[in-house]
Amino acid sequence: MATQPSSKAEPQYGEASIRVLKGLEPVKQRPGMYTRTDNPLHIVQEVLDNAADEALAGQGKKIRVTLFADGSVGIDDEGRGIPFGMHPEEKAPVIELVFTRLHAGGKFDKGKGGAYSFSGGLHGVGVSVTNALAKRLEVTSHREGQVARLVFAGGDVVEPLVVRKAEAGERRSGTSVRVWPDAKYFDSDALPMNELSHLLRSKAVLMPGVTVSLTVEKTKEVQTWQYKGGLTDYLSQTLNADPVIPLFEGEGYADSNETFAEGEGAQWSVAFTEEGQVVRESYVNLIPTSAGGTHEAGLREGLFTAVKSFIELHSLLPKGVKLLPEDVFARASYVLSAKVLDPQFQGQIKERLNSRDAVRLVASFVRPALELWLNQHVDYGKKLAELAIRAAQTRQRAGQKVEKRKGSGVAVLPGKLTDCESRDTSHNEVFLVEGDSAGGSAKMGRDKECQAVLPLRGKVLNTWEVERDRLFANTEIHDISVAVGVDPHGPNDSPDMSGLRYGKICILADADVDGSHIQVLLLTLFFRHFPKLIEAGHVYVARPPLFRVDAPARGKKPASKTYALDAGELTAILDKLRKEGVREGSWTISRFKGLGEMSAEQLWDTTLNPDTRRLLPVQLGAVDFTGTERLITKLMGKGEAASRRELMELHGDAVEVDI
Repeated sequence: MATQPSSKAEPQYGEASIRVLKGLEPVKQRPGMYTRTDNPLHIVQEVLDNAADEALAGQGKKIRVTLFADGSVGIDDEGRGIPFGMHPEEKAPVIELVFTRLHAGGKFDKGKGGAYSFSGGLHGVGVSVTNALAKRLEVTSHREGQVARLVFAGGDVVEPLVVRKAEAGERRSGTSVRVWPDAKYFDSDALPMNELSHLLRSKAVLMPGVTVSLTVEKTKEVQTWQYKGGLTDYLSQTLNADPVIPLFEGEGYADSNETFAEGEGAQWSVAFTEEGQVVRESYVNLIPTSAGGTHEAGLREGLFTAVKSFIELHSLLPKGVKLLPEDVFARASYVLSAKVLDPQFQGQIKERLNSRDAVRLVASFVRPALELWLNQHVDYGKKLAELAIRAAQTRQRAGQKVEKRKGSGVAVLPGKLTDCESRDTSHNEVFLVEGDSAGGSAKMGRDKECQAVLPLRGKVLNTWEVERDRLFANTEIHDISVAVGVDPHGPNDSPDMSGLRYGKICILADADVDGSHIQVLLLTLFFRHFPKLIEAGHVYVARPPLFRVDAPARGKKPASKTYALDAGELTAILDKLRKEGVREGSWTISRFKGLGEMSAEQLWDTTLNPDTRRLLPVQLGAVDFTGTERLITKLMGKGEAASRRELMELHGDAVEVDI
């Protein structure tokens, strides 16, 4: 039998389906892989970073940024100028390769003899990404008495390279780039001025003696930054609280005899404050690393080990307190500038340093410097130690206290709670149901208008000896409290009952021994930690049946289904059937292993329907609160095994706890 051809053509997949993206196409297709797409700041920063790398290499003392009225941005430096001769292998002008080829640049060749010993550039895709995402880009290079100019549009050359002789009075070296970002690649084409100013200011901080300026053509506004005091002056001006001790500043760089490359190291300034927002900025080879990284981890480790060593030396740590790095680091503000020969960054926008050796590099300079400083200034050292120890004590206390989880300032209702539609608290009921399967039957069988269901997994925690601050570590108890709308409290407290969401809180567990155990655990929870709910008459125990008796039709009476709470009721039902003349053994007895075996209709008829159910209110009986408390301590206390055994031996058949 011949197969009929499909009316809809199948998509073809073959050799021709494979597309090779060339040149700058990958950037245009997936710009988010190469840069931030919320605004064009990062593609401007790539050009700025190149100018900063020149200054870092000791070439030039000025960097000028201009925001032109037409939306373009100009960056000028006094560096060596991008080479514009023919590349020996690629047979194309080098300046053209830099702006049109991914992974082409002068920063791969590290170490002695390389053009850049230290640079932020690594991947060689920086300014080529800028070019790919620009409507137009003009670059002019001043070098060796000549001036070269090249213009691109959408990443392609539109005005070929023109080289001329430098005129008299024209600057000897440097690079000028003017870029028009293409708005179609960005959520907004406006540069965030605060971020740009902060970026330029930080470049000046990290390069003492270098002047960085920003000119806005529309407003004629000019800002200039130059810092001779370096990181400490900058951090002092940025802090919004007084430091506990003087700022700790220092720097350290490897020499040729050490395990790190010559010149690798870090410069830092650290302030410890008791209040206010902490200030944390880090850089690698002048590149801002907003997401931190391994150099920050090295600073953290160095600070911690030095402070811990000082505390141990002077025996300052109180008994029972364990110091962790976060205790020392919690109130630390810092500016960190690391120099790494071959930095490995996470992501193209270089927001996080991943170089593993940077941890050891930075820590190896910070730790000995801080240890020496603390031991030279013991009083300051003790103040810092006190700050760290207080943080450790606060952390340990917070670890013991578990708060109710909240969102937007309002307790978030547990996801497994199936709520009712009514908001009439006096009319509403919530059933705390043992197990998810029973919870399913209860959800289907309930009255959606006024009955809510909260399934509980397994045995609830015995809370008789659990401190109130630790209650919310248990998910089930946390969910009960949030669902009910009342926080845990003691017998003498005056809890806020205005948030109560249900007039009846009904414990619904299986009718077997395990179910009784769960009932006891929940009653213990309410008596111990929610006594005012019992006192106000809000807590109930639902009594589901353990047996079902199916009797055949007899005379005029049709077949019937009768439910028995326990063996006693079962016996009474069978006796009644016998008196009615039902033949012995003609009935069927079913034992429910659990609520989950009941259908939604059966659960409604026996346990949920207000007209037919058995719902027992939980009350504080004749025994006073203290007497009840003593009795429950014997039953539920962890260290009461002997008393419990004696109680069961003497009164095992007669004990009643009236809660």
